[in-house]
Amino acid sequence: MANYIAQDRIFVRSLAQASQSWLGKRPFVYASARNSSMVKVTTLLLIMLSALFTANAQALQVPDFEKLVNDHGKAVVKVTVTGQTGPAESTNQLPELPPQFRYFFDNLPQQQPQPRSGFGSGFIISEDGYIVTNAHVVDNADEVRILLTDRSEYSAEIIGSDERSDIALLKIEADDLPTVSLGDSDDVNVGQWVLAIGSPFGFEYTATQGIVSAVSRSLPNENYVPFIQTDAAVNPGNSGGPLFDTEGNVIGVNAQIYSRSGGYMGLSFAIPINVAMSVVEQLKSNGYVSRGWLGVYIQNVDQPLAESFGLQRPQGALVSRVTDDSPAKQAGVQPGDVILSFNGTDIRKSSDLPPLVGLVPVGEDVEMQVQRNNEAITLNVTIAELDDDGRATSSAENGKNESGLGVVIGELSSAQKQSTGGIGVLIEQVAPDSPASAAGMRSGDILVSFNQTNITSPRQLQELIKEAPRGKPVPVLIQRNSQALFSALTLN
Repeated sequence: MANYIAQDRIFVRSLAQASQSWLGKRPFVYASARNSSMVKVTTLLLIMLSALFTANAQALQVPDFEKLVNDHGKAVVKVTVTGQTGPAESTNQLPELPPQFRYFFDNLPQQQPQPRSGFGSGFIISEDGYIVTNAHVVDNADEVRILLTDRSEYSAEIIGSDERSDIALLKIEADDLPTVSLGDSDDVNVGQWVLAIGSPFGFEYTATQGIVSAVSRSLPNENYVPFIQTDAAVNPGNSGGPLFDTEGNVIGVNAQIYSRSGGYMGLSFAIPINVAMSVVEQLKSNGYVSRGWLGVYIQNVDQPLAESFGLQRPQGALVSRVTDDSPAKQAGVQPGDVILSFNGTDIRKSSDLPPLVGLVPVGEDVEMQVQRNNEAITLNVTIAELDDDGRATSSAENGKNESGLGVVIGELSSAQKQSTGGIGVLIEQVAPDSPASAAGMRSGDILVSFNQTNITSPRQLQELIKEAPRGKPVPVLIQRNSQALFSALTLN
């Protein structure tokens, strides 16, 4: 406030000096006229000064967070979980060992499960006791208890939990409970005030305020949530609590922070309430979440790529590969297409696409606009269902999983065949702790040769794997980003 007053004083002083200078340069004005003019100028300055102070006061005005907390804070709950840590990994998951060492590992005593407890936050969405929180808050919980603001406590049932969106739905046996009002996260704008209520570090019903820092923020390994980023102070224990707008509507579910210290550093992320409630409705109806699947590998479009594809500016999601037997393949999507809009929503960057696809009901037909050969075309695609492994359930049993190698393979695209001379197969997925993973293979690599034999088809690779020696390294040649790399692979 002192800065604003200082600025006003400087401005008023400048006006006064300018006015005196102007009056002093008019010798024909009588003293009485000059005095009259000075009165008018002084009055004008006072009016302008009053207007400036009023504008500054309005600029400094903040929402009435006290009223917001009093009106809506009663629907925020503390979630306490108890459970046990899992036992140590079985020796079957250890790497292969020589027989003389295997005995000692097989006869090690198993680590006993240890008790654990934790806490988080949540909010009531219905008078009969449905509560929303984060999935990671109740993960592996044996018992979940809910503490209300009136100190009453209830045992909660986990109706359903969805790891991909990090949303869980709980239920307590109670009636006439206070509930939150749900907003529309599609209307959230950068710069608007927000309020978070939760139990950071176990301190119940803590309120913190901030502004929306960004919307539709994508995070690593979080493909299906366009997060709302805020600078509201959020710490461990806030997870699952509501993010309110100034009208008292919940616009997000506080879920994550970015921190190098383990605590708040000004970067907090909330799941948009529209995404959360879409998941909640499915959990309430089915106990699980069904997501749409398109079947494309995408990347961002930078300025040089935009120019090369005939776009005026960087936008959309560039398709680098189309999965076989996928909805995208059936709709005619091709590598090199730039997806500009999906189901009526513009795609600004590649991370915008997965959440939109995931929200489409399975079996629904949607329109997709793509840029191909400097021309915009519209394709109709029928969305399939994403299975638990991130692939379509319709193609989960297509026989591509090569036993012994630990990869899912597919055919090369036309462009990839040109780069390798028609030799090789595409590695679509690599299983953890597999021979392929140990050899350094990654999804997207092209397996060119196996045991010094060029590969021309998935069937040939399967035969080569069957004939390969076990327990002895064999050379494999892969192509990654136009680079050829040899590696040694040992089959079990």
